[in-house]
Amino acid sequence: MHGTEKPSAWLQRWAHLIPPHSTILDVACGAGRHMRWLAEQGHTVHGVDRNPEALALAQVHGTVTCADIEHGPWPFIGQTFGAIVVTHYLWRPLLPIIVQSLAPGGVLVYETFAAGNETVGKPSRPDFLLQPGELLSATAGLRTVAYEDGFEPSPDRFVQRIVAVLPASLTDSTRWLLSLP
Repeated sequence: MHGTEKPSAWLQRWAHLIPPHSTILDVACGAGRHMRWLAEQGHTVHGVDRNPEALALAQVHGTVTCADIEHGPWPFIGQTFGAIVVTHYLWRPLLPIIVQSLAPGGVLVYETFAAGNETVGKPSRPDFLLQPGELLSATAGLRTVAYEDGFEPSPDRFVQRIVAVLPASLTDSTRWLLSLP
């Protein structure tokens, strides 16, 4: 079942940017692989997914919300999070809502399939594949710390990834470390 694998290497690489003891939202969390790992790091985690069977597994790691976020209302209106994690999920109408749901100083870790993936497997529908630079455009109001858009083998896939931060203020001079010392 989706969500029982190891956490994303992209998330693990950039998790040091998430403020300690943050409240984190895992969008389309599945069985909670990222919720589990983030809870182990000392964060309070919330997950949202439309699959109740997956959420039954995820709920041991934090709070879960069963919602169809593609056809129903956003269940977190008025709430903000210290970090939002999205992997292997794309619903374009939610991109601005996700960005608006970051708290000042909050970190967005987003990773999903990109155009070109149709040549190597699924997903292959354009609706589920980011176009070149699409995450950069969707996060234009955030500070981009890391971005990748390309092909990786084993398994063969085209991906687009971003780590972006909502500055705490207009004069925020935080040094967003590219790796831990």
